[in-house]
Order: sequence, then C-alpha cells, then structure tokens
Amino acid sequence: MDTLMYLYTSAVVIAAALASIAVWAPRGLWLKLSALALSGLLMATAYTGLVNLLGRPKPANLEWALATVPDATVIGATMREHEAIYLWLKFEDNPEPLSYALPWNLEMAKELQKAMRQAKGSGTKVRMRKPFDRSLDRAEPMFYAEPQPALPLKEPVNS
Repeated sequence: MDTLMYLYTSAVVIAAALASIAVWAPRGLWLKLSALALSGLLMATAYTGLVNLLGRPKPANLEWALATVPDATVIGATMREHEAIYLWLKFEDNPEPLSYALPWNLEMAKELQKAMRQAKGSGTKVRMRKPFDRSLDRAEPMFYAEPQPALPLKEPVNS
C-alpha cells in the first residue's frame, strides 16, 4: 500500500511539471487551459487505475522486482481451467502476501494439486520454486510440499 502512494505522488508531480511547462510556454490561453485540464485528467486517471489494481492479481510474467526470488510459500490457490492459476504467495522478506496469476498450464495445475494434497496430508505448507522463472526446462517440479520437520532428539534416560 505504501508503494501505491509513492507511485501516485510521482504521477501527480510529473503531471504538475508538464502543466507548469505548458502554462509558462508562449502559447495561447486556450492551449494553456487545455494543458491544465489534461494534467488534471491524468492525475484522476492515475489514481483510478492504481486503486483499481489493488485487488487484482498481478500477471506473474510482469513481476520484475521479485524476479530472482528462489522460492515462495503458497498461502492459497485457485484454478480456472483454460484461463489462469491464481496464487497468494508469501515471500521470506515481505510480511504481506501478494496475489499473482499464472497462465493456464494443465501440467502445472496437476503439480499444484498434488503438492496441496501432500501438504494437507503431512500438515506442512506448499512451496513454489523459482516463481517467476520463465524457462520451460524444469528438472524439478515447480510446486512441492515442504518436508516434515525432523523430530527432536531423544534425551538419554539415566537409570
């Protein structure tokens, strides 16, 4: 949410700078008023666009800030056949989960369902390897159930 305010503030500053240049340019009054009106329209459009994006999943192929993340925890998932695989992902360094949409892929959907069943059976979480890797060559499955943690060592009993 903090990023949203920075993005919107940047859009407003840029629009204001463009309006300022247009107002001070040696042009007719109607051109200056048009530039001010268009700047106001740009600010309103930027706000509406950014707010509209808040609740929507981001296409995974557009992620660039977290592109090199090695893995993520899948908090939730839903699939729409022939449309997309929707995921809520939790990253190690980010306290907030993020919503993503992967393009529909039957093999990936089967892999995710298998990992979800295994995780539910073992009481662990579903993990995702290289969530934003675009290569098609995968030696390991993208989704997997975390292994169960090792049991603590038993203390020797002294008689």
